Amino acid sequence: MSGSGIKRVAVLFGGISAEREVSLASGQQVIAALDSAGYDVLPILVGADLGAVIAALTPPPDAVFNALHGRFGEDGTIQGVLDYMGIPYTHSGVRASAMAMDKSVAKAAFAAAGLPLAQHRIVPRDELAEADPLPRPYVLKPVNEGSSVGVFIIRNGDNRRADIARDWPFGDAVMAEEYIAGRELTVAVLEGRALAVTEIRADGFYDYSAKYSEGGSRHDIPARVAPSVTARAKDAAVAAHRALGCRGASRADFRYDDETDRLVLLEVNTQPGLTPTSLLPEQAAHCGMDFPALCAWMVEHAACRV
Repeated sequence: MSGSGIKRVAVLFGGISAEREVSLASGQQVIAALDSAGYDVLPILVGADLGAVIAALTPPPDAVFNALHGRFGEDGTIQGVLDYMGIPYTHSGVRASAMAMDKSVAKAAFAAAGLPLAQHRIVPRDELAEADPLPRPYVLKPVNEGSSVGVFIIRNGDNRRADIARDWPFGDAVMAEEYIAGRELTVAVLEGRALAVTEIRADGFYDYSAKYSEGGSRHDIPARVAPSVTARAKDAAVAAHRALGCRGASRADFRYDDETDRLVLLEVNTQPGLTPTSLLPEQAAHCGMDFPALCAWMVEHAACRV
């Protein structure tokens, strides 16, 4: 622990999003890590009662470690509450969190920064029910969810489109995105520093189960790609972090097609998972930063109202 004066750290975990179980796992890991790093840790299990969360944060701790994932935890909502209370917190602020969580807004920021993107559009559910929004194959995903929740790949011969539109539980809008063949790459960023490039290998689609189940995927770190591809991915990850105005840690996800040498930025996660199978801790360890040191780094970079 540095001499910054931060001693008492509250850890927010759980939450009310579709990613609650991931947050519970992240939170338990973070609590143990911060305790081993010498902080006085206050665990706060977050539920639907915001008043109870505010009460648990009174009197205020020196900092909050935000281990929440998904809506209300990484979309600017809890960040706004903490800004109002004047409590420094880890990860990105209100604006960057809200932008990153809204895929259409994030892609607009990435396009303005000249970053490589897949063809995409937002379509109403009723339009999706009637016709393909893009040439096949394409991907359907919620506009405001993470961890590959609610993601479908529609290929030639697939007749699920109308059923997916009818049963879509994520609001009236759907993000349709060109499917990019090739490899799944990810790059973690700590402020302006890209840590490494990891290739994620899953037997099928890298969905929620593959991300968080033991053995659901395999991670090659560093990724076995050309040095030029590593450099492009790292540069794009840092540029995406800056385009959204992120602070602290983020993680950028890419697809890379060997045949065309095409690298495409998919999205930026402002609250990367901190579970035993998560990618950010693996990359930090690869760079010589163990998990307690990573969590302490995040705490020491906590801020609010910025």
